[in-house]
Amino acid sequence: MFATPAYAQAADGLTGTLTSLMPLVLIFAIMYFLLIRPQQKKLKEHKAMVEALRRGDQVLTQGGLLGKVVKVGDDGIVEVEIADGVKVKALKHTIAQVMSKTEPAAA
Repeated sequence: MFATPAYAQAADGLTGTLTSLMPLVLIFAIMYFLLIRPQQKKLKEHKAMVEALRRGDQVLTQGGLLGKVVKVGDDGIVEVEIADGVKVKALKHTIAQVMSKTEPAAA
């Protein structure tokens, strides 16, 4: 009915501690490789894309507007022409995708 003192003494120890921590370590490793690492990679790629914006690039904003970059400011603002004579200012980080890149002019 009751556990004898010999069973109670054998239950604790280093192996019991390691086996109880193993599931936590596995869960953290799985979360890192499935969630954290891909998100960091995607964020890094988006930052590189935004830094490489140039005048003439066709872009898609997070709001769904398609347009051509007319002016790239140093303060994080991009001027995008969405129709003939219609220009809007958008923050650089709200550019979701570059649809087509322009090539730099030949020297």
